[in-house]
Amino acid sequence: MGRVTERRRVIRIRDGAVSTRPDTLVAEEPLEIRLNGKPLAITMRTPGDDFALAAGFLVSEGVLGRADELANIVYCAGATEDGYNTYNVVDVTLAPGVPVPDITLERNVYTTSSCGLCGKASLDAVRTTARWPLADGLEDAGGSAVRIEPETLSVLPDRLRAAQRVFDRTGGLHAAALFSPNGELLDLREDVGRHNAVDKLVGRALQQGLLPLSGSVLMVSGRASFELAQKAVMAGIPVLAAVSAPSSLAVDLAAETGLTLVGFLRGTSMNVYAGEQRLALRTAVGGA
Repeated sequence: MGRVTERRRVIRIRDGAVSTRPDTLVAEEPLEIRLNGKPLAITMRTPGDDFALAAGFLVSEGVLGRADELANIVYCAGATEDGYNTYNVVDVTLAPGVPVPDITLERNVYTTSSCGLCGKASLDAVRTTARWPLADGLEDAGGSAVRIEPETLSVLPDRLRAAQRVFDRTGGLHAAALFSPNGELLDLREDVGRHNAVDKLVGRALQQGLLPLSGSVLMVSGRASFELAQKAVMAGIPVLAAVSAPSSLAVDLAAETGLTLVGFLRGTSMNVYAGEQRLALRTAVGGA
């Protein structure tokens, strides 16, 4: 579907000169996610990879963890006045025997900042629900533990930016990418919401039978929120790097679960907030 971008008329002012021109904007539309026919959640997203987004969302909530737990995902309902499908409603069907969570208005969903859980309760929810404890190191293609070089981390933001095709046209999208321990780009998704971009990555990995992502580094544009750290832990990703700051609860979650959390990753400068054991540091770490 060609719905990732839309064109709008804009008045452009440059050095006092006024002109009109069409501008390319990133599309934003609601996506309703249903589970076994029942409404579960609504998220604002950039259309595209909707099935992966829904699957990744359910990984984050601890509902899915393996490809064989997912029976089917289809578009449904949501017709316009003209009778056309809006492609804004998806229904996820779980495989027989997979437990269905209690879907109520008061359900304890810990994947969003409005879930009603905070602090210790949020940390406990992720730690007790995560399927894959994070090992001390990353894993290479052969499954052996490796350490990642800070120099490798330093090139990831530029590689992520270079692969953002839609951002080049709109300037209005977040991105999330998976990299190997040696900095090879494995996958990248863009979305108006950074959490959606991560869900699309994780959902694609689930569909391909690649979870847990124990050999991957997750690189995100913007900041590292608790929600993004939680999504990394739930997918078994051992390293989360962001170009901006983490939140205090994201740092607490990283320390609780063993996630390596790197923030302010800009060039050769970065802050390591937790999980420094996965980095090949050449000098002693000390100080208050």
